[in-house]
Amino acid sequence: MASTDKQPANRSGQVQSLTRALSLMNAISQTPNGIKLTDLARKVGLAASTAHRLLTTLQEQRYVQYDRDTNFWQIGIQAFVTGNGFLSSRDLVSVARPIMRRMMEESGETINLAISEGDDVIYMAQVESREMMRVYSKPGNRVPLHCSGVGKAIMSVMSDKDINRIIHEKGLPRLTDRTLTDPDALIKELKNSRENAYAIDDEEHAIGLRCAASVIYDEYSEPMAAISISGPAARISNEKLAKLGQTVRTYAAEITSALGGVIPASIDAG
Repeated sequence: MASTDKQPANRSGQVQSLTRALSLMNAISQTPNGIKLTDLARKVGLAASTAHRLLTTLQEQRYVQYDRDTNFWQIGIQAFVTGNGFLSSRDLVSVARPIMRRMMEESGETINLAISEGDDVIYMAQVESREMMRVYSKPGNRVPLHCSGVGKAIMSVMSDKDINRIIHEKGLPRLTDRTLTDPDALIKELKNSRENAYAIDDEEHAIGLRCAASVIYDEYSEPMAAISISGPAARISNEKLAKLGQTVRTYAAEITSALGGVIPASIDAG
């Protein structure tokens, strides 16, 4: 009979020893201060002897490390190197674009991706609606934070200090009759946007244009971009705008996950 230590691939195609080793690494990564062997083995459902054998192999490759003073196992430097390779190779637009296409097919409206730059936002990519009457925002265009969907989404998760600084330094210039130019009104709107996890632009940047936008977060739970669904006001009723808000929130979370980002607990819980 073959030894179980050879760990053949199971029916799902997984190699059991590799799966177990990764489970150990995942468990260690959730305990920043380290974890003892017996607690770690119990957490992943392995015998202590099996866990120790796998940890020794991981230690040789520097994916984990053992602190003899505390008897704790911790994540090693090679895990950081490997993770950093992912972070440096990822690309926001290439990751987001296929998801943006699905958003457009589901909503029927134009999808925009933007990043913050100083106290403005810059459009990075767009997937246009198939409708004859549709929104067009040229990649590279710069728009204000306070009156665009993507801008208000990003602004809604800023600190009160940063919001007040932008209001006082940049002002709230009126682009349409619906632009929020009163600081108190804008702050109230941003609070609602944060609670809903999406912001709306109700003809505030351009007459006849409505949109809903939500934030994309990085691995530190910081806003790195925003995505919006935009369309003509004639086609987007109040009811549809609310539905688009939920849709854009869902897809923003999907892009965040695909990029290895983390939604803040306060937003995720909402």
